[in-house]
Amino acid sequence: MKALVLSGGSGTRLRPLTHTSAKQLVPVANKPILFYVLEGIAEAGVTEVGIIVGDTAPEIRAAVGDGSAFGLKVTYIPQERPLGLAHAVRIARDWLGDDDFVMYLGDNFLVGGIADQLADFRDTTPDAQIMLTRVSNPSAFGVAELDDEGRVVALEEKPAFPKSDLALVGVYFFTPAIHDAVNAIAPSARGELEITDAIQWLIDHDAKVRSSVVTGYWKDTGNATDMLEVNRTVLDRLDPRCEGTVDEESELVGRVVIEPGATVSRSRIVGPAIIGRGTRIEGSYIGPFTSVADHCTIADSEIEYSIVLTGATIDGVRRIEASMIGRDVAVTPAPRTPQAHRLILGDHSKVQIRS
Repeated sequence: MKALVLSGGSGTRLRPLTHTSAKQLVPVANKPILFYVLEGIAEAGVTEVGIIVGDTAPEIRAAVGDGSAFGLKVTYIPQERPLGLAHAVRIARDWLGDDDFVMYLGDNFLVGGIADQLADFRDTTPDAQIMLTRVSNPSAFGVAELDDEGRVVALEEKPAFPKSDLALVGVYFFTPAIHDAVNAIAPSARGELEITDAIQWLIDHDAKVRSSVVTGYWKDTGNATDMLEVNRTVLDRLDPRCEGTVDEESELVGRVVIEPGATVSRSRIVGPAIIGRGTRIEGSYIGPFTSVADHCTIADSEIEYSIVLTGATIDGVRRIEASMIGRDVAVTPAPRTPQAHRLILGDHSKVQIRS
């Protein structure tokens, strides 16, 4: 059994953060989404991992290395352009060989990992196994249609008129039968080789395709709102610890993690929250569901329900919330300039001006 992890793509929905960083490496609770994926694969007992990489390959390689930190053996597979999930399977054909494999989208977050689903796949031996979850906006996903007995009868990628609310989770289990399917399909109207079309080809050729409905937490972290929600979910599971320095004038409330080398002075931090290594918090309020990465500075400011990336500075800002602050960003107050009102008023006018 192998794992194929997709870490290409341009991350357009997370711009401008992804102009300079791979979307799979944007952190939640100070750990890249991709690391949660790799940890879940390792916990399921799969050790051989192929990572599909594109323009951000150097950054992915620098972060993951040879995979030994995760107990994995990693091979990098270049993809010149993101031409669809089935295209990723096609270019990985030589590396995959005749092994069964799990394909995992590197920007998907799934609570509980994949060990149970993998065991089910091995026990029931279908040609393909997909994971589904009910969503309120199925048009944004690949959607599955099931018959009365729960068997998959049709799949459609981002349909304008969805036939169900069951979206495909970004984790798929395949036997080598999928290779015939990806070689048989043509690009969709989007110009991509869709994995939904490949699985539909299997269904149309009487292959055995199973599904299971995910009842736990799953999120495609494609935009800032989703990232903040996943950050909140992960922080809510923190075990509090303090390995940095907190002075007597400061207060830590609830599940707060202070990493080694961090300093907190004259501040109040209400968890769940995490403060990264070497970060300085001074005269500030850090509210719930906030992760502050390594080597940041937050002084005389207030922030909550936010993600602050490495090296950022927030100084003298009264209130920030529901925000993502990129690497080495500086957020400071605007300069104070004289303000004036320009009025041209007719006779007998009445004007109220807030002073």
